[in-house]
Amino acid sequence: MRIVQLANFYGPRSGGLRTALHNWGAGYCERGHEVTLVVPGERDAEEVMASGVLRITLAAVPIPGTGGYRAVNPRRVADVVRGLRPAALEVSDRLTLRGFGRWAGRRDIRSVVVSHERLDRLLGQLLPQRTARSWADGANTRMARDFDAVVCTTAFASEEFTRIGAGNLYRVPLGVDLALFHPDRRDLGVRERYARQSQRLLLHCGRLSVEKHVDRSIDAVRSLVGQGQDIRLVIAGDGPRREALRHRARGLPVHFTGFIGDANRLATLFASADVTLAPGPHETFCLSALESLAAGTPVVAARSSALAEIITPACGALAHGRGVALADAITGVLAIPAGACRESARLRAEQFSWSASVDGMLSVLAGH
Repeated sequence: MRIVQLANFYGPRSGGLRTALHNWGAGYCERGHEVTLVVPGERDAEEVMASGVLRITLAAVPIPGTGGYRAVNPRRVADVVRGLRPAALEVSDRLTLRGFGRWAGRRDIRSVVVSHERLDRLLGQLLPQRTARSWADGANTRMARDFDAVVCTTAFASEEFTRIGAGNLYRVPLGVDLALFHPDRRDLGVRERYARQSQRLLLHCGRLSVEKHVDRSIDAVRSLVGQGQDIRLVIAGDGPRREALRHRARGLPVHFTGFIGDANRLATLFASADVTLAPGPHETFCLSALESLAAGTPVVAARSSALAEIITPACGALAHGRGVALADAITGVLAIPAGACRESARLRAEQFSWSASVDGMLSVLAGH
């Protein structure tokens, strides 16, 4: 089967969307399919990736305020896809590329859209809740009608489509690289680079943008310090809110590493931390949290996110709010015997493989 993957807002260096697309594409190739990935970039380019995926990059201007994200004009994308003649189209963009459901239908191409975020939650940050829900329901109804299939990675992400009665909804969880992210990577030398032996090391890994709510991790540290706890927070990542977050963390035991492009270094950092924080209230999966679990490190997350489906009391905790509530959840996890907690974290992550995720996506793409 010839599969074309489409995405705008494809991070030039990292990101959950990029990770998912690369792992799905590699898995499709391993199973004998022909795969092309079409994404935006600084200039036009083509390359065959190590996985066998042909990546076509189309020049696009940066979107202001997003820290470097770009979006290609859909007409340029359509010109490329038309020449590729795919049997199936996988679209990981429900905003700028949503028109490709109808486009594919007119050409008898199977179309699948992957919903990587909750539209009602995104709109709810800008509009009254009732208005946000109404607008999201209308947009989701049209999108579900235009595509042959809608894929969500969790029940949380599926809720807004279940609410409108979408009959073409499928759930396909993401996976994690269980070889790269592993408890054996724990390194006391790396740990001591960021924290004294007596300190507990917290980690927040992800894009420094509004929707990730990194400020909640910083506020939790402020609360813990106020309680007299000896801790240190490492924030790994970069993004448009970097300077604002640095200002918010002034005077606190918080260290910003910037973007970490070396996957091995990142995996070692995950394994060397005591707790990873994922406070974003609207996360529809959060790959970094799953990578932390695979590395044997427990996770404290927002109860209102999809991580409520993944985190168990044996491998982390869910916080009902921010600040003190998040700090209390961290304290509770730090009180769990480390060995048992790390073992439980790893066992939980082992339930999410990229192989199973690829099989699920191929079943949807083939219309089974």
